[in-house]
Amino acid sequence: MAGELVLVTGGSGFLGAHAVVRLLADGYRVRATVRSLDRVAAVREMVRVGGVDPHSDLSFVAADLTGDAGWGEAVAGCTYVLHVASPFPAGSPKDEDALVGPARDGALRVLRSAGEAGVRRVVMTSSFAAVGYGHPRTERVYTEETWTNLDGPGITPYVRSKTLAERAAWEFAQTPPVELSVINPVGIFGPVLGPDYAGSVDLIRRLLDGELPGLPRLSTSVVDARDVADLHVRAMIAPQAAGQRFLAAAGDYITMPEMAEILRSHLGPAAAQVPTKSLADWVVRLSAIMHRPLRPIVPLLGKHRRVSHEKASRVLGWHPRSNEDVVVATAESLLRLGLVAAGH
Repeated sequence: MAGELVLVTGGSGFLGAHAVVRLLADGYRVRATVRSLDRVAAVREMVRVGGVDPHSDLSFVAADLTGDAGWGEAVAGCTYVLHVASPFPAGSPKDEDALVGPARDGALRVLRSAGEAGVRRVVMTSSFAAVGYGHPRTERVYTEETWTNLDGPGITPYVRSKTLAERAAWEFAQTPPVELSVINPVGIFGPVLGPDYAGSVDLIRRLLDGELPGLPRLSTSVVDARDVADLHVRAMIAPQAAGQRFLAAAGDYITMPEMAEILRSHLGPAAAQVPTKSLADWVVRLSAIMHRPLRPIVPLLGKHRRVSHEKASRVLGWHPRSNEDVVVATAESLLRLGLVAAGH
């Protein structure tokens, strides 16, 4: 019901800011957590770029996933909590506990605080990382019934942290009084609202800036941040969403050559630096020997993950934007805010 108070954790993040925008547009009062109140002005600016008044019905509390301070104040008087905040590394840390601890303990800290405050429901942002990793590479379709196999291959600290955090949240939620719903998005793209945006968006920026010498045989699943925020709100208020997880993906996977073609066909001269040639697998493998950041993508060459959002559509009436719309909206926002060289 509009007018109710909703807490959004991680309000300064890419998805968190989109969640704040959506809730304010729907008439909710919003309180957002930030690690430091120094971030408040930046969040208000992102909300303004998102198209709503950043000063009406929006307040802030300083709270960090790694400590108890601030969480009691943050959840006080809230009907719902959208737990969006989560550590996301710039690289892969040597010590996976640096990610696993804050993600798992932070989720439990938020759930415990919400329960003590009488919050009606927590909607937690997990990830496809908790669904589709550690399995044999087959032409399967991933659904909410699937869980990442932490004993399988290709398990990074980030994948482990998201899986263990979600597992811990579900275990905690078996004991009332707080209801839990979980959203598992694939790579989040969509309009950037400021210079801080999801790591996945950087793929579009690198294509536009011509940083990639060619297009490797890689594919990815995408979803628009606005649609992920929409799914959070639907899961927040729908009675049938309690105790359920929902995959968030725009549709079938998109390959890098397809992504590049979309950019060229929609952006004209602004896409002049987007590479046109494909990179042979052997070139990528050879390059990975010299450039460590490329090594994680080598096992992914020519492989595809199919993700179904059928449950979200059937249960919650969720209808995401198409892959093409997601890619174009992401690129146009980067250009509009001058965040790529091609936009200058």
